Amino acid sequence: MCIRDRYRAAQNLNSIQDGMSKAVADELKSERLKIDLITNVSHDLKTPLTSIISYVDLLAQEKNLPEHVNDYIAILAQKSERLKNLIQDLFDLSKASSATIAMELEQIDLVRLINQTLADMEEQINESGLTFRVNIPDEPVFIWADGKKLYRVWENLIANTLKYSLTGSRVFIDLTSDGKECLSTIKNTANYEMTFTEEEIMQRFVRGDEARSTEGSGLGLSIAQTFTEICGGSFAITIDGDLFKVELCFPIYHE
Repeated sequence: MCIRDRYRAAQNLNSIQDGMSKAVADELKSERLKIDLITNVSHDLKTPLTSIISYVDLLAQEKNLPEHVNDYIAILAQKSERLKNLIQDLFDLSKASSATIAMELEQIDLVRLINQTLADMEEQINESGLTFRVNIPDEPVFIWADGKKLYRVWENLIANTLKYSLTGSRVFIDLTSDGKECLSTIKNTANYEMTFTEEEIMQRFVRGDEARSTEGSGLGLSIAQTFTEICGGSFAITIDGDLFKVELCFPIYHE
């Protein structure tokens, strides 16, 4: 190869490198803009929504209102609460994605956390008609994580099974440890045909039931994954026919 050819080859490589660098920079800028937009919109919506919820609460305290008016107020309360939760989900996810979310890392007993989440959601579980089979150790399993974030993870995962499990089926929750890592799983039988891949269901705002027969933002699994990962764990989904399984893996914490 002559000097001229080597020079042209070097120029081409530099052009490719510059192009790749620009593409990466543009993608990062685009992602930051999306995160900033979601954060700002979520923040701007909170104030008027808080006022709406306050006025709905005041209306609910009024006496001698016609029955149909009380029904309207109940619907307003339900929908405004759902919107409040959606805005909070958007805000939390954008903060976590931008690595600006506050973390309170501490020693967490995963056994206790799972049991506490199940106890807090006992009424919803009993009303679901599902049978929960929980197989976790009696002794503590300690990890280093943010307890509130991890509680949110399990709350979202259990809520997901309550929405999308086949009526009358069983939900399995397991926790095992080998002394170095612990693996917790939750699996259920879906009440619809899962025609998507593991990657597709993890996209934000994507919901499994195409008929949208249940309420939801499509952010639950994405939040669970993001919060798991910022707590130092790994998050994996497996789809096998009608079986939907989520696995969380964390290193064991030793003092």
